[in-house]
Amino acid sequence: MLQRIQSIYLLAAGIISGGLTFLFSLWNNSQENATVYILDLFSSNSLLEKCVPMLFFISALVSIVSLFLFKNRQLQFVLGRLNILINLFLLGLLVYLSQTLSGEAAVSEKGIGMFFPVIVILLVVLANKAIKKDEDLVKSVDRLR
Repeated sequence: MLQRIQSIYLLAAGIISGGLTFLFSLWNNSQENATVYILDLFSSNSLLEKCVPMLFFISALVSIVSLFLFKNRQLQFVLGRLNILINLFLLGLLVYLSQTLSGEAAVSEKGIGMFFPVIVILLVVLANKAIKKDEDLVKSVDRLR
């Protein structure tokens, strides 16, 4: 059952959260002329900045785990909702960090990595919609028996 469309959506969400965050930058600091990647946040002093990579990894882990729970559609649906909540929190945290970093206009340019939680939320919503459609189909077949 790994060939279902929600499996493709969940796999894409896992790849974006877990893999592409290493390749694309989150933001550029204009004062230091430095590009900030996800692994750079582990070495920061702020606890909030250290939470960002952990939330990306948790989101990727939840996506991959729910990918392999295709026999339990209800749990897969609940994990999808949990993943949406994690990414909403991550998006809020990234917006907060981009607005409140020390110094005047410390974040001059946002990278594509800032938009990954939005893409993951969209993919997980599409996966949950397909899971719900499958669940409704199974319930309608059970009614006919």
